[in-house]
Amino acid sequence: MDLVVPVKGLARAKTRLADVAADPVARAALALAFALDTLTAVTAAAGVRRVLVVTSDPAVVEEVAALGVESTPDPGEGLNAAVRAGAGVLRRRDPAAAVGVLHADLPALRPAELSSAIASADGRRAFCADRQGTGTTLLIAAPGTDLNPRLGVGSAQAHEVGGAVSLTGDWPSLRCDVDTGEDLSIATALGLGPHSATLVVADR
Repeated sequence: MDLVVPVKGLARAKTRLADVAADPVARAALALAFALDTLTAVTAAAGVRRVLVVTSDPAVVEEVAALGVESTPDPGEGLNAAVRAGAGVLRRRDPAAAVGVLHADLPALRPAELSSAIASADGRRAFCADRQGTGTTLLIAAPGTDLNPRLGVGSAQAHEVGGAVSLTGDWPSLRCDVDTGEDLSIATALGLGPHSATLVVADR
């Protein structure tokens, strides 16, 4: 499995966390920490071969490189275009590969949960809904097929209508993307990765 992880520019990230981090600089730091913890878990997950971050933020490029993760520029045409760009890079390297996309705001992600979800897909086009059941945290294409992302509002239904299988395992950390203060509290209870935990603990 080759995974695309899109990371938007930090200056525009996590505006809905203003209730817990009013300072834009603090929100940018949280967004970066979330991405780094997500990537740390992804690179430790069985079943993941390659990881490609799509971003045009120099700070993100530098930090993910320090983790040993490759990046490619974001074309700047929205989330789905960024995902398609990353998937295209991976597909050109191995046209027969299974390619997926994972959100970068999963700071409590456990490698075993991601591995279990990938195994559950069993070569099918599949997705994992967020904890609200409306969004998508993970989308996987069948080997050798287009990823065809429909990320955004109502993406879980859009992916299911498009023929993707809904993965329903017990994976709370994979479902817990963080957009709001409530999300952050739930992720904290699950156990944040070290980058995020340092910032959240320091703020309390």
